[in-house]
Parts: sequence; C-alpha cells; structure tokens
Amino acid sequence: MDHAPVKLIASNRKAYHDYFVEDKFEAGIELCGTEVKSIRMGNVNLKDAFCIIKEGQMVVHGMHVSPYEKGNIFNRDPLRPRRLLMHKREILRLFAKVKQDGYALVPLSVYFKGPRIKLEVGLCKGKKLYDKRDAAAARDAKREMDRARKDRSRY
Repeated sequence: MDHAPVKLIASNRKAYHDYFVEDKFEAGIELCGTEVKSIRMGNVNLKDAFCIIKEGQMVVHGMHVSPYEKGNIFNRDPLRPRRLLMHKREILRLFAKVKQDGYALVPLSVYFKGPRIKLEVGLCKGKKLYDKRDAAAARDAKREMDRARKDRSRY
C-alpha cells in the first residue's frame, strides 16, 4: 500500500443527511487538464451528484467542476458526466448490489492522494423522514450533553 498524503478538496455533507452509508470505495476520475486545475483551486461541488453503472463503466453525474478562469477554449461543460476508474470486478459487484437491494451510489468526497484526484463513492441506502428526525434528535441530545459537561467542568 502506498501512503501518499491525503488532502480533502470537497465533501458531500448532504449525502450523510439523506443516506445511510453502508460501504465506501475509492475511485479515480477521468478529467481533462483545465478540470484538474479548477479542482486544485477547490472549485468542485458534489451536492446533487450521483453515480450510474452503464455498460460495465461507472459514471458520475451532477458533479459540478467550475470552469478554470484561464482555461478559455479548453474548458469543458461543468456538469458533464465523468467516467470513474475502478476495477471491473469491483464495478460488477457494486452493480449487483444496486440492482438487487435498492442501494444508491453517491459521491461522498473528492480528495488528492499524492498527485492523483480520487473520489470516495458510498454504497448508500436512502433515509426515510423519520430516520432523519431520529438523527437530528440524537445530534441535539449529544450537543446538550456536551454543553452540560462543559458547564460542569467550569465549577
């Protein structure tokens, strides 16, 4: 295993709110030059992004990479579908899961791993409204407990 330094560029916090993340996978992204420069500057948004497996290839849709200012004619469409690079076996295993069990493939974060840009893809199951309420209630309860603990430590 190579231990290249990992630097987070963008994360999809909405995904953790809307889905239960069952498993995480790392994938490379097929990008053009100006997209890489734009991502280096942090101009990427994963908010409404999702992944689809079609004809044995995994593609991310809805990932917005802002056009590079100095890119002129070389800039591509900010919302164009981008191919993800994973092993064929891994893609087919994910495809079987998504088809059978009602899972979704959701991009969770974009980060540098050494010189390469990687996308963390989550195998997710959708949350119902009551699940979201439970998560919010648990978060509020934890916040209250932390606040009480902090107040108690002062005296």
